[in-house]
Amino acid sequence: MFSRFLSSLSSRSKSEVLLAPLAGTVIPLSEVRDSTFSSGALGDGVAIRPTGTTVVAPADGKVKAIFPTGHAVALHTDNGLDVLIHLGLDTYKLEGHHFTVHAQVGDTVKCGDVLIEFDRDAILAEGYDLTAPILICNAVEFSSIKGSVGETVHELDKLMTARER
Repeated sequence: MFSRFLSSLSSRSKSEVLLAPLAGTVIPLSEVRDSTFSSGALGDGVAIRPTGTTVVAPADGKVKAIFPTGHAVALHTDNGLDVLIHLGLDTYKLEGHHFTVHAQVGDTVKCGDVLIEFDRDAILAEGYDLTAPILICNAVEFSSIKGSVGETVHELDKLMTARER
């Protein structure tokens, strides 16, 4: 009887799924070689070592910010997640070279819409780490965030699940 009661409590909490905005290998944030991300200071999540060249909207939502250099985008999804997608480490130093932005602040986007294209090979040739942290910046609103660490994902594969409090 007690286990049924506990089960009924857990079934009431809702989970939100975030899909992968780019293809690659998923690693824990703790392996990102930048303490701003690895410490979780900006939010909880995972990182992807990209194999592709496109960032797509991981959910329906609204574009809240796009960095002028094209290396990062922030979204507020229709299901309540504040998501930051950051392409590479220190890639702002490229001053926009090798990034093509396809969205603007205020745009309403659908899951799968192309947000940014990037020249993966050119960025790597310039010596930059292309590890892409994918953060849920409002993580404190959720009791847990679980990612697909260790998996290889394609665009729009399941990447993270955030369980509401």
